[in-house]
Amino acid sequence: MRVLAGALKGQHLVTPKGRTTRPTADQVRIACLDTLMPYLEGPFLDLFAGAGGVGIEALSRGAPSAVFVERDRLAAIALDENVARLGLGERARVLRQDVTRALLEREERTFGVVFLDPPYDSPDGAAALTRVAQGHCLLPGAVVVAQHATKAPLPAAPGRLEHWKDRRFGETTLTFFRRGA
Repeated sequence: MRVLAGALKGQHLVTPKGRTTRPTADQVRIACLDTLMPYLEGPFLDLFAGAGGVGIEALSRGAPSAVFVERDRLAAIALDENVARLGLGERARVLRQDVTRALLEREERTFGVVFLDPPYDSPDGAAALTRVAQGHCLLPGAVVVAQHATKAPLPAAPGRLEHWKDRRFGETTLTFFRRGA
């Protein structure tokens, strides 16, 4: 896996061995980050980060900082290695913990973009989206993107979030929300 655009374009990303994580496909990352470009002025939150491909891509394209949340040990080791090797230590923070717990503890920090990519068969994704949708961690005008199985659609307007659009890539869909008033 490589960084696809921006200042770090072409840099190799380490991915964990095994099947515990599902890296976001290049086509999906390109579409996601191309859509998010106008919103990358604020801090980026990458939930269920895996090896950090989406958040690192956001940093490469100009996001000022990113917080990565990943509880899987092997994925977090790969993520730490990617952050260190790419020299992102000043702009990136890796939290090795459960996403719901991280959201509870991070309420004093707000983000311009939140990306969620939970395991498709896990109830953790719905709980995390519900928590994010309450709006406590979102800047005004923030964008939330959830990657999910196409056969498992998300609620149209969870909490303070308003549905913006969907992008479908076969079995994967990106659902974009904007923070409402």
